[in-house]
Amino acid sequence: MHSFWIIFKQAFLTKARTKSFIITTLVVAASFFLLANLSNIIALVDGEEDETDVLHVIDSSGELLPLLQEQLAAAGSPVEAVPAEKTEAELREGITDGSIQAFLELQQEGQLSARYVSESANGMGSAGAVEQAVQSLQTVLAAEQLGLEGAEVAQLFAPVAFEREAVSASSKSEEELNQSRGLVYILILLIYVAVIYYPNMIAMEVANEKSSRVMEILISSVSPVKHMFAKIAGIGTLGILQMAVFGAAGYLAIKTAGTELGGGMSDVFGFSDVKISTFLFAILFFLLGYFLYAVLAALLGSLVSRTEDVQQLMLPMMFLVIIASFIAFSGIAVPEATYVTVASYIPFFAPLVMFLRVGMLEIPLWEPLLSIALMLATIGVLGWIGARVYRGGVLMYGPSQSLKDIRKAIRLGENK
Repeated sequence: MHSFWIIFKQAFLTKARTKSFIITTLVVAASFFLLANLSNIIALVDGEEDETDVLHVIDSSGELLPLLQEQLAAAGSPVEAVPAEKTEAELREGITDGSIQAFLELQQEGQLSARYVSESANGMGSAGAVEQAVQSLQTVLAAEQLGLEGAEVAQLFAPVAFEREAVSASSKSEEELNQSRGLVYILILLIYVAVIYYPNMIAMEVANEKSSRVMEILISSVSPVKHMFAKIAGIGTLGILQMAVFGAAGYLAIKTAGTELGGGMSDVFGFSDVKISTFLFAILFFLLGYFLYAVLAALLGSLVSRTEDVQQLMLPMMFLVIIASFIAFSGIAVPEATYVTVASYIPFFAPLVMFLRVGMLEIPLWEPLLSIALMLATIGVLGWIGARVYRGGVLMYGPSQSLKDIRKAIRLGENK
């Protein structure tokens, strides 16, 4: 057991001390603080530009500009509409040299028409606010022409009371779906990244030890099976630690940004009222998905002698993860689809797809438990096969880029 912990510690510390791991962790953690403060940064930039956010309006009638100013003020827009004191040619020249941002020409010949001129036509900046204000102005003018009063206009544009009700017993309400959809999406993305990144790290580590002939020294003092599971446990612990750092960074970013979890972006992404069971299932499926693919990655990594050959032999595993992610992300819109239900019981797809169903639907407890049991059984079978392949695979050198070498590795391990 002492040798197990030595390899465990070596696998953990070797990767934890690499520059790539440290830089990746710091960059991702810093990005959380950037995203959490993004609204503050945008507000700061907008605040600096408030003084120059002036819209020059060409209004030959002299009657439309005051009405436009009223609509902009009612919408709380930072755009300040002022009468143009220059010709159109001079205004265009001002846009070119950067002295003004945009100008608007208003005309009313039976129906209101507007022409917004700016440096770029991508619709960013104040263009959207101006377009909404002009649209509101058109509504006001049309109401006056039809003789409608303000209350009648408000009644005309009042939103309809539209509710959604699902007949299926497993379906959640629209409010519950909105509360969980964003969180499920983010956690699926994390699980997807984890089951690709960390098992690939194991395969590269094993192949690197074989290429440097360190493996020959290691297996002379510890069994290949113990070596394999120590590697899996060490890098798995590193993955859990890194995910914990990301989670803590995200939480602190939200707290330091002064953002309330009960409103704003948290409502959009569904963090306002999420069951604790969703987080527990996320951790469970993360661990099961990791061990499932980690055993497979160690098995494949033991077959190659050069790190350059790892990616080619890992392609089948990558395809499994990619297919699982496609099913999961497409299933967010239709979690009750038959193909999603079937895929949630396939062990290699279950970490992503069954977690999707748990987060998005009210399914009986036996369904995720059955999926978990199938995953545990698959991990056991893969562990047994992987141990036999690993025992012989670590002794194989030379070109080895085919899955057919698994049989050769098993025979070599049995003769060892």
